[in-house]
Amino acid sequence: MNASILRALRAASAIGCLAGAMLAAAPAAAQNLPKIAVTDLSYEEKVKEYFQYFEAREKHNNSSSSSARFRDSANSSSGSESERSSSRGESSVVAASGSITVISRGELRKFTADIKGELLKSGSYRLVQGKPWTQQNTEKLYDIIARIKQGYYPGADYVLFGSINNVEFREEANPIQGSNAVSYSLALELVGEFSLINTRTYEIKAAFSAMGEGSDTRLANAPGTRIVLNKSRVMQEVSRSLGDAVASEMEAQFNPAASTRASRAARNAGPANAPAQEERTVVFK
Repeated sequence: MNASILRALRAASAIGCLAGAMLAAAPAAAQNLPKIAVTDLSYEEKVKEYFQYFEAREKHNNSSSSSARFRDSANSSSGSESERSSSRGESSVVAASGSITVISRGELRKFTADIKGELLKSGSYRLVQGKPWTQQNTEKLYDIIARIKQGYYPGADYVLFGSINNVEFREEANPIQGSNAVSYSLALELVGEFSLINTRTYEIKAAFSAMGEGSDTRLANAPGTRIVLNKSRVMQEVSRSLGDAVASEMEAQFNPAASTRASRAARNAGPANAPAQEERTVVFK
């Protein structure tokens, strides 16, 4: 057999073995990816309520006693009379008015599906499902360390804990100059804070804020026309943009897979001043 052909076959065999090894290593590499649990978004809502209170009380204790006895005859006369009376009284009026602040806390079961989807698309993480928080109106909602210790996120290497900072709905009607048309719009902005926490050391590996936004706009020419804005579309846009923002911040602050790829590329590149290898050309005859 021609020596050139033999060398080519050996090279092809080596390439095939390398490809097989890479395919075999792919599942192992996937198993080494960090496992992340994404919590539902925590929220705290404060509502002021006006109250007015009025109460009137009155107590009274009356007692009275009376007796009379008389005897009259031709030779004698006698009589007896007794009377006793007592009275007590007490009255009070209580009135108050003002406002009280009611604080409601919980987890919002929305806007996390696209966050999980974007993290999966990156190929840098595996996701595990945690247990939902079901208690209400308690500051323990924000004690993520206690929840980790209580086993809310079994099997997770990290927990991505998110809480809502601000939610703003805007509904506007703006006349368009030079025409009878009116632009109706519905917009939603949601801002959340996120922390990535190591479940073993409780170290914070990433911390950032992210915003999701969405809007829907309709035009109407006739005054008084009933316009129905698509709230579902607005919510979907907010969820998707929030997922993109979270995934971008995670990529920038915490991405072990990207770091591994960079170090592998640096090793393959070799020293910067390494001499270039001689290129060989195989000619088949």
